[in-house]
Amino acid sequence: MWPNQHYTTADSTLEGALSRLTGYIQDVPAQLSALPEETLLDMKPGKWSRKQLLGHLIDSALNNLKRFNEAQFGPEPYTFASYRQNELVVTNHYQNLPLDHLLTLWQALNRQIVHVVSDLPEAARQRKVQVKGSDGPPRTLSWLIEDYVGHMEHHLQKLL
Repeated sequence: MWPNQHYTTADSTLEGALSRLTGYIQDVPAQLSALPEETLLDMKPGKWSRKQLLGHLIDSALNNLKRFNEAQFGPEPYTFASYRQNELVVTNHYQNLPLDHLLTLWQALNRQIVHVVSDLPEAARQRKVQVKGSDGPPRTLSWLIEDYVGHMEHHLQKLL
């Protein structure tokens, strides 16, 4: 994810991102469940299958939920490390898990994210965050949340 690629747009707002995320939590399971199992498992060389891509979104939710919580406390900027995306997709065996298991986990994590960030006070929204080792400028927690939803949207376009 960040700092190499950004998914926020100039007109993005935290409220808009949360509204879109809430819609995805509601709509994505039915859309993915309508796909045949062969489509969900199909892998191109060097690419993830749809099940693995959903697993990547689960890993992203896990890592970012922790960030969204912890960034509210302690010294600024809150510094966090990136995570091993490819290794986590393999280690968690997302390709072999039932789709309903993956969707339930993805929905639950994102519902918790909505719960955590919906009532963030302005002071928490403006707290600075930074990727460990990045030479880019610190961003705000609000920006990080918006970028999380943008990252999800980027992958949902491919997933659906």
